[in-house]
Amino acid sequence: MSANHDHGTEQMSDARLVWAVIVNVGLTVAQIIGGVLSGSLALIADALHNFSDAASLGIALFARKLGRRAPDRLMTFGYAKAELVAALINLTSLLIIGFYLLVEALNRFVDPQPVEGWTVIIVAGIALVVDIVTAVLVYKGTKNSLNMKAAFLHNVSDALASIGVIIAGVLIIMYDLYVADLIITAIIAGYVIYQGISLFPQTVRYLMDAVPDDLEFADIKAEIDRTDGVKSLHHIHIWSLSEHKRALEAHIVPEDHSLDRFEAVKSELRTKLKDRFHIEHATFEACADENCSSTGM
Repeated sequence: MSANHDHGTEQMSDARLVWAVIVNVGLTVAQIIGGVLSGSLALIADALHNFSDAASLGIALFARKLGRRAPDRLMTFGYAKAELVAALINLTSLLIIGFYLLVEALNRFVDPQPVEGWTVIIVAGIALVVDIVTAVLVYKGTKNSLNMKAAFLHNVSDALASIGVIIAGVLIIMYDLYVADLIITAIIAGYVIYQGISLFPQTVRYLMDAVPDDLEFADIKAEIDRTDGVKSLHHIHIWSLSEHKRALEAHIVPEDHSLDRFEAVKSELRTKLKDRFHIEHATFEACADENCSSTGM
């Protein structure tokens, strides 16, 4: 468990995201035109990936704005998980695009087509510059946000894809190695799929209200059990309200059934949980032995 879990998120202005979306939409159009004129599948693959960058940044921006909304009668815990939903959408799109590119590359192996190398190099070079600028704009928000990290990964993978496309263009010009275009496409697809898979499980765990990765369920249960005034513990649940806010609820059988004493025990437990495990929202319910089912956690 990380003893110094950071709950702060580095602030990044929404204006950066807006500019990143605008730039990537413009680049997508240019890459598609360049890909069609040159006959390069790798360039079109890069364009599709870049379009997913623009979409992912747009989704990330919308989720950030929605996540700031205060709790209401519909969403009593607030809207913070909107960013996790956005991350799931972006990661899913990465996987879909990756598999689509693999299928297209295989089709081109069967039916190869000529590729104009210089057009590929020029357009991919411009794309690389734009990808780097976009990554710089987005990077500040990635430190503590899966939503922004997923959007950033789109851009990093696209920058690497642009480098690959440039290499393919050079090989085509120098050696007429048209198969390089397809090989680069397959590599781009593989890397995109790898990125999507790498963050997918963590995002799903958050949305499924799993115990946060840096917490040990047994350690938290033991900490509560050995607190003075706690006779036994039942029905303990630990989950994430958002990416950086944790919650816990449990049934406690107190040693002393005095209300004042139980309030003191709850106060002590909340302090321990916040200081040691960074759990800021803890709810405890007192119950008698016969009313606490042994089937709970």
